Amino acid sequence: MSQHRAPLYEALAAHRESGALSFHVPGHKSEAQGYAEAESDYRQILLLDRTEIAGLDDLHHPEEAIKEAQALAAACFGADETFFLVNGSTAGNLAMILATCRRGDLLLVQRDAHKSVIHGMMLAGAQAVFISPMWDPESGLSMGVAAEDVEQALDRYPEAKGLLVTNPSYYGVTSDLKALSALLHGRGKLLLVDEAHGAHFGFHPDVPASALSCGADAVVQSTHKMLTAMTMGAMLHVQGPRIHRSAVRKALAMVQSSSPSYPIMASLDLSRRMLQEDGGERIERGLSVVRRVITYLSGHQRWHARALTERMVEAGCRQDPFKVALYDASGRLDGFALKERLEQHCCYPELSDPTYVLLAFSLSSTEEAAQRLIEALRRIDEETWDEGSETKPGSWETEAAEQRISEPVTFDWEAIHEATETRVMVPVAECAGRIAAEMVVPYPPGIPVLYPGERITERTAAHLTRLAALGSRFHGHDVTACGTVPVLEMR
Repeated sequence: MSQHRAPLYEALAAHRESGALSFHVPGHKSEAQGYAEAESDYRQILLLDRTEIAGLDDLHHPEEAIKEAQALAAACFGADETFFLVNGSTAGNLAMILATCRRGDLLLVQRDAHKSVIHGMMLAGAQAVFISPMWDPESGLSMGVAAEDVEQALDRYPEAKGLLVTNPSYYGVTSDLKALSALLHGRGKLLLVDEAHGAHFGFHPDVPASALSCGADAVVQSTHKMLTAMTMGAMLHVQGPRIHRSAVRKALAMVQSSSPSYPIMASLDLSRRMLQEDGGERIERGLSVVRRVITYLSGHQRWHARALTERMVEAGCRQDPFKVALYDASGRLDGFALKERLEQHCCYPELSDPTYVLLAFSLSSTEEAAQRLIEALRRIDEETWDEGSETKPGSWETEAAEQRISEPVTFDWEAIHEATETRVMVPVAECAGRIAAEMVVPYPPGIPVLYPGERITERTAAHLTRLAALGSRFHGHDVTACGTVPVLEMR
């Protein structure tokens, strides 16, 4: 197999040029009729929007172009086998869990996992033992789970199937996966990694090592987030004998569409080819853009980029240089206010929190974009210097768990439905001491602050109150808009 090929894209292009007539779905027949002013935007992409016909293969039973494209991806990323995902990393997280856990099984889970991990536990009917991550007190950023906490959890719950971690964090911080891998494999357990933001890892010396190279058994990557695939394009990589491949395939057949998007799949194929051919050079060009911004920030009195603290370095953390946590060192603008100001200057960050605005660069970032960002920051500085007063910057409040290792938490549909039927809404400022009836999820980053059945502490209530006051967005129940939190009815 030649890594210079993109077999799925090539098959689609050949079919497009063949003059074949469509007597099959999709109904648009590769024509943008009815799209009106959007016709020019959609015309070319519709020519690649096909279905499972002869020569174009089938994602759920690959034998031709898709099979070859996935094999090339596995060779590129260092996996034994790779599966294309058209429902994003969400589908990969669901499949990893469903392939690993049966009803009642127990899985160790990093507490600040993405909500899709919790949905996977719900679908599997599995039990989670949450391990709280280490938090850096200076930056307020997660440093991942400590190996000693994982070891203690395995001693306490030897029946656990393995550990699922998020690495890197949304803010680009990685932890010592090699230590976790050695510990888990020494106990015959699985290491599952949600590496949604790390598809570029391992392809340049200035970015962290990939989870696969650190020994993970299954890894999910959002190829669309930090590489060049279309949105929803992702991959699930597996290696070694511990993960059941047939179970992975069955799970993917359940959680992925039976009508997968060919443009998305072809973009995965093309993204892999690009990375294989000149990924290192492209990453270097992207990093040069980031360095230009960092150089500007390092000489600025007000705008700072959060670097790894000494404690984080000692813990074995690394930072993805493409993720820049920007903050106002004067304290005049919190993260939400700074994000709003940047958007007024047509610079749209990835997310904001009470302290930071997260800037997500990539290998496709340009020098022009860097210059426009710098100019926007200069203008915001001029516009807001006299607003408010200089204060100490705020911090992202993190819940300091009384116990770093939780008791087993069972997620099942019956309990979820029962909670839905018995829930009531209470003002966010009065929710402390009550039992959460559903997940409460600020988005982005999509990390639940509360899980169903969890008792709400005073600190969590204060954190939610602050998020609502600052205008944070929520998925599901909107705490900001409603001013309430769903809790179980007291009986």
